[in-house]
Amino acid sequence: MQKIKKVKNNQKKGFVMALVAATLWGVSGTCGQFLFQQRGVSVEWLMSARMLGAGSILLGVALAKKDRHVWAIWRNKADRMRILIFGILGMLTVQYTYFAAIKHSNAATATILQFMAPVLIALYFAVRHGRRLSLPEYGAIGLALAGTFFLVTHGNIRDLNISPLAFILGISSAVSLAFYTLLPGSLISKYSALSVIGWGLFIGGVAISIVHPPWKIDGVWDPYTIANSIFVIIFGTLIPFYTYLKAVQIIGGQKASLLTSAEPLSATIVAVAWLGVSFHAMDWVGALLIIGTVLMLSAGKKVTEKIQSEG
Repeated sequence: MQKIKKVKNNQKKGFVMALVAATLWGVSGTCGQFLFQQRGVSVEWLMSARMLGAGSILLGVALAKKDRHVWAIWRNKADRMRILIFGILGMLTVQYTYFAAIKHSNAATATILQFMAPVLIALYFAVRHGRRLSLPEYGAIGLALAGTFFLVTHGNIRDLNISPLAFILGISSAVSLAFYTLLPGSLISKYSALSVIGWGLFIGGVAISIVHPPWKIDGVWDPYTIANSIFVIIFGTLIPFYTYLKAVQIIGGQKASLLTSAEPLSATIVAVAWLGVSFHAMDWVGALLIIGTVLMLSAGKKVTEKIQSEG
């Protein structure tokens, strides 16, 4: 009985961690929009500063806790290659495409487009296990496509509501988030989440620093710029990336990705309330349709959980 209770408590903990991570990501996206559009800070500088800063802090904490996984991950050739790929193609790519989409549109739109990731993950599992999509999964794909159509065109295919570049970046961030969610599975099961996330952030930070070193500071700096930058680094990077992968470790990648519905909601509410982002009826329709994919995918979760347990 106690074992069952412990499992349930862990499940609840995983759900809470995923929701906290998603909410913080949404709010930090709005902070990023403020920095890009009102203070002239570049996406590249913010990426190099936040990834190097958060990565260094996490690795420092891991070393202080005498985490033996900090260096062990580099001793295995396959794992060494996987952490490099995760840092560059997973961690860096998902953050860069997301914040670049924000710069060219707004936090609400970019976050909602990124929320296509759960659908992509469902498709991945279907292909990987060689099975046909379930009716709820077909429904989720339909909702996602319809939601994207309304969000991007407002119902008029001849008139785009956002630029083609913003749309491409938004979809790219969804693909990157799916990749980020699925890639580190074997690493997380073998090494501590603290080490995996710390190295992933640090590696991504080193990679983007080649393009724009963090000491080449741009934009207009005042207390608001400093406060928003700190929030993005600590509460938008360090805390949510760690808690999200811990949630993945506890409840699995697909369940964790479904709970990220809190991200587009928090990003939209904060962007509208704080930055005065114009969000029309068609935008809300598109957002609700895309978020509705969670309900459709949840309807087929028993099938998915069975497949995951077999995998």
